Amino acid sequence: MTDPLHPALDFSDFFTQLQHSELAPWVDPLQQRINEKLTRLNHGDMPGWLAAFDALPELTSDQTDLDRGSLLIGTEQGCSSDQHQQLEQAMRQLMPWRKGPYSVFGVEIDTEWRSDMKWDRLKDSIAPLHNRNVLDIGCGNGYHCWRMLAAGARRVIGIDPSWKFLLQFRALKKYLGELPVELLPLGIEELPQKMQIFDTVFSMGVFYHRRSPIDHLLELQSFLRPGGELVLETLIIDGDAQQMLLPADRYAQMRNVWFLPSAEALCGWLERCGYQQVRCVDINQTSIEEQRATDWMQYHSLAQFLDPNDPNRTVEGYPAPKRGLFIAQRAY
Repeated sequence: MTDPLHPALDFSDFFTQLQHSELAPWVDPLQQRINEKLTRLNHGDMPGWLAAFDALPELTSDQTDLDRGSLLIGTEQGCSSDQHQQLEQAMRQLMPWRKGPYSVFGVEIDTEWRSDMKWDRLKDSIAPLHNRNVLDIGCGNGYHCWRMLAAGARRVIGIDPSWKFLLQFRALKKYLGELPVELLPLGIEELPQKMQIFDTVFSMGVFYHRRSPIDHLLELQSFLRPGGELVLETLIIDGDAQQMLLPADRYAQMRNVWFLPSAEALCGWLERCGYQQVRCVDINQTSIEEQRATDWMQYHSLAQFLDPNDPNRTVEGYPAPKRGLFIAQRAY
C-alpha cells in the first residue's frame, strides 16, 4: 500500500473546502470512496511516479494563463537552467502525456491530443460557465478542467480512475496553487448517485466506452441539477436515426469501444432519456494534426490506426473516427 499522506495523494484540503460549498452533503461519501481506493492502492508504477513528483523543483509561477491553447504555467525566465532541466526530467517520468498541451516554465509538453482544438469547437456553443459548479467525467490529466476554470466556473471537479493522470494533474497543480479545481481518481460508477448538484456536466470521449449507453445517459442526468446542461462528445457514424455501429472487436485499435450511433440516433436516445433542447452542435472527423504521436507520447497514435491506403477508414475497415458534440438540458 502506498502512503496516503504523500502530498500527491492527499485530498484533505479539497474536502475541507467542500464543507463550505453546495457539495457539502457529498463530502462524506466522496471521502470514503477515496480513502477506500487509497487503502487498496498497490500500483507497481506508483513509487516511480511519486519519485518523479518529489523531484519537481520548488518554483513559484511568474506568469499563468489558462485561457490559451498551450496552458501557460510559469515562463522559462522564472527558473534557472538547472531547474528547467530538473523539471523536464521529472515531467518525462510521467509520460505518456495524452491531453494538453502545456508550457511549464519553458518546458513544452507536446501531448498526443491537441485538446485545445476540441475546446475551441465547443466553447461558444455551451452555456456560459460563469459561477457554475462543473463536473468533467473522464477528464484525463485535467486539461479541460483548467479551461473550464478560466471560462469562469466557480468550481471544477474532474474524475478519472487513472493514477498516472492524477500524478500529472498534481504535478501541474503544484505550480498553479490552490485553485478550485480537483481531479478525483474515481470512475463514474464510484460517484454517489443522484447528486443533482452540478450546473454543467461534461462527458467527452467516454460514451463509446460504456457497455450500456442508455444507462450512461441516465447516470449523467443524475448528476445535473434541474435545468443543468450536459455537454457530450463522442464517436459517431454517418446515417439516419436507425444507424449505429457495434464493432466486432477493435475499433481504431481500441478494444473497449461499444456503441457508435449516428448523430440523429444519439439525439433520439437523449430525448428518450428525458433530456430537453437536445442538439448536435459540431461534427468533426479527427485529423492527424489533432491526435498524433509526439516526443511526449511515443506510442502509436491515429496515423497508425487508419488504413494506410484510405485515411477515411480504420485499419479494421470501419469509418474513420468522427466525433459529434451534443448539448442537452435536464428537465426542470
